[in-house]
Amino acid sequence: MTWKIEAFKRSEDRPTPKEVYNWRVYYSSVFAAAAGAVIGYDNGFVGGTVALDSFRHEFGLDKMSTTQANLVSANVTSLFQAGCFFGALFIYPFGQKYGARRGLMVSALLFNIGSALCLVPNHSRGIGAMYAARVIVGFAVGATSNLGPIYISEIAPPGIRGQLLAMYDVFWQVGGLVGFWINYAVAETLSPSTKQWHIPFAVQLIPGGCLFIGTFFMRDSPRWLLADGQMEKGIQTLRWFRRLDESDEYFRTELAQIEEAIESRAGAIGLGFWAPMKAVAGNKRTLKRILFSTSLFIWQNSSGINAVNYYSTTIFKSIGVQGTNASLLTTGVFGVIKTVSVMLWLTFLVESWGRRSTLLVGSTGVSLCMFYIGAYVKIANPSAHPSSSMDNGGRSAMAMFYIWTAFYSASWNWTPWVINAEIFDIHIRAFVQAVNAAANWFWSFIMVRFTPQIFASMGYGAYIMFGALSTVGFLYVFLLVPETKGIPLELVDHLFTKGVPAWRAHDYVLNKEKEINAELTVLEEEKAEVSNVEDTTDAARATDNAGTL
Repeated sequence: MTWKIEAFKRSEDRPTPKEVYNWRVYYSSVFAAAAGAVIGYDNGFVGGTVALDSFRHEFGLDKMSTTQANLVSANVTSLFQAGCFFGALFIYPFGQKYGARRGLMVSALLFNIGSALCLVPNHSRGIGAMYAARVIVGFAVGATSNLGPIYISEIAPPGIRGQLLAMYDVFWQVGGLVGFWINYAVAETLSPSTKQWHIPFAVQLIPGGCLFIGTFFMRDSPRWLLADGQMEKGIQTLRWFRRLDESDEYFRTELAQIEEAIESRAGAIGLGFWAPMKAVAGNKRTLKRILFSTSLFIWQNSSGINAVNYYSTTIFKSIGVQGTNASLLTTGVFGVIKTVSVMLWLTFLVESWGRRSTLLVGSTGVSLCMFYIGAYVKIANPSAHPSSSMDNGGRSAMAMFYIWTAFYSASWNWTPWVINAEIFDIHIRAFVQAVNAAANWFWSFIMVRFTPQIFASMGYGAYIMFGALSTVGFLYVFLLVPETKGIPLELVDHLFTKGVPAWRAHDYVLNKEKEINAELTVLEEEKAEVSNVEDTTDAARATDNAGTL
């Protein structure tokens, strides 16, 4: 494979009119991608906010034992993931019936309600109300993590689908970056008080409000409209997104592919609500692919990312960073690097290198960095030798941690979501996306819930574990993950053709598409010939009739 890096490269499956890459596709994707900001902000702020002295004092964590305080902090953090798990699953029937756009609208409204409820708990009302609010917020976020990528993948042209899906991650990282620095700002500028920890919780209403407003400016997915039987509206909406006439060859080919996929679903599994679930349960091949898609989130979380997202102060202290504010500042730099790396991934990597190559490179960098950090913590043992300043070894470990951040953010951070939004047929995609999103939140919950215990019991071994699991992840990608860039959604099934290894699947499907397009061209020509014959016959009959008269 030849790697060539180009900014905003378009992996086109066929010659594409420039009108297809228009502002309507981009702004609709931006609104849907704004759902990522609500996830990212929670990643960025909640761990640091729970660590604030004001929050700990409000709910009595400062008077608890270390074990009890860790349990409360883990509950506040991990109940969000638990809500996400159920939200990703239970939004599916709503999205099926009313479409992704309306699903995002309802989810954003629910998110804002939950965010407002986070401001209700205090020392007199207890922590229970916070637990409930966190579950509600998580439910809404899980729903958006399901619907957002589906909507973007269904409106995006194949040539820029990866980049448009990557915008979801960009918003995710920007939201996280804001969350990191909000914590640092309130810790530096405000004295410990209820207001200090209220502000980070209140700020999440901003991305939630923007998402809710944005849904009123979006249009339904043309694929969903066509599948729902709204043929005329679906065709007009596809024309609106592509800015092409119905006579355009590119438009006719895309519409034919969508209609063929819908007809295939109707003939194979039916169009009812339960049809996708029955089809998945009764198809061993699809079940295997779901095991594949959900397993990607095992390797994503085994990199250690959610341990860092939610317990950054604990992790930085293990490296030798002293003081809550110093840890928050270090976490803020971590957020900056994540955001910059994601932008590089969006701009240069996702379509130039593709999904598979970025995962392979990312796994290599992630594992090497984690091994280095683990070795440093083992040898230097900074927690047993606290110091007001870091030595050269500590600085090198911190540098390696930031390098790890760059490798992870430019690969595993969002690539699994892109792949999983692409590899299933349209007739089961919405249901499977719900399963994939739920899998992500399940493994995230496991990691976030038990991170304090992992570091308490394993110490430096936690870093070695993350490095070893990332090494296994490299082998998994190499052997099983095909390249999906530039492949039309209606042809991704061929990427998993039996007997075709993952590293050859991409070229195989591109050749397959050439054959299919050639067949479609022949059919179009035959239809045109039949139409011409019918026109000639009709004209002859009209002439004969005129002569008879």
